[in-house]
Amino acid sequence: MEIVFLETISLGDDIDLSRFDELGHVTKYTDTPIELVPERVKDADVVVVNKIPMNEKTLSGAGHLKLVAVTATGMDNIDRAYTDSRGIASANVAGYSTEAVAQHTFALMFYIVHKLAYYDQYVKSGQYCTSVQFSHFEEKFFELTGKTWGIVGMGAIGRRVAEHAKEFGCQVIYCSTSGKNTDQPYEQVDFEEILKRSDILSVHAPLTPATRKLFNRDAFAAMKSSAVFINAARGAIVDEEALAWALENDEIAGAALDVLAKEPMRKDNPLLRIQDSRKLIITPHIAWAPKETRERLMDGVYENIRAYV
Repeated sequence: MEIVFLETISLGDDIDLSRFDELGHVTKYTDTPIELVPERVKDADVVVVNKIPMNEKTLSGAGHLKLVAVTATGMDNIDRAYTDSRGIASANVAGYSTEAVAQHTFALMFYIVHKLAYYDQYVKSGQYCTSVQFSHFEEKFFELTGKTWGIVGMGAIGRRVAEHAKEFGCQVIYCSTSGKNTDQPYEQVDFEEILKRSDILSVHAPLTPATRKLFNRDAFAAMKSSAVFINAARGAIVDEEALAWALENDEIAGAALDVLAKEPMRKDNPLLRIQDSRKLIITPHIAWAPKETRERLMDGVYENIRAYV
């Protein structure tokens, strides 16, 4: 078996990939520009990939290809109609990042809710050293107990976030974007109501035609001016110009994002206008990336290839 890793850079240099050598002859590329993909996969039986498009343009010359192993849950980069027509199987890894993404959701939330950027700078600037008071709480924040946490997308990650939110004393409400999750132990509401009622609103839904730019100017205008918005799902669910507008005009209190519509971030992204870290934090798609999570991911990729072999 010829196994080709096209972008090991996406896995980190602290993950041991040597066990894949047991499955066949392995070639590893740190990264692969799109124009080099056809040459690098032409003799492959298995391609291991994360974001690189797998379609007729990149795979037409791969006459031996039998399996595309995706180092992720989402398979948006695979043209399934094309691969199916060629009899090329594809395999993802589901559920590996549930704990990590839920954890990061709360890290983002606390950063905004507790105004940690402000208080960190207050201390590091030396202002605390000159204070006549032992405490300084100029920037106001609130307890989670009694607040309403709205969740859009009640899959595995959404359910885990809901469990944590309940532990902090929140009332959890949710909106199912697929319409299939109707049996959760939380109050189900429609999209309009979740916008109006949520003190914290986090998104954990897949990107579909129905969710693309679901959060537009009208959606943000319908939210509480004190609300905090969190997106740990897919960037394109949010109209980023609309979010920038909402933050600039105090339509919402703050936002925390781990995903963007275009990644890496483009220099013309409207959210770069928001330089106030009390209002906005953006992390570079890292919610899935604790070492334990990446090791779990590669366990799944290994088992997918081994099962196919």
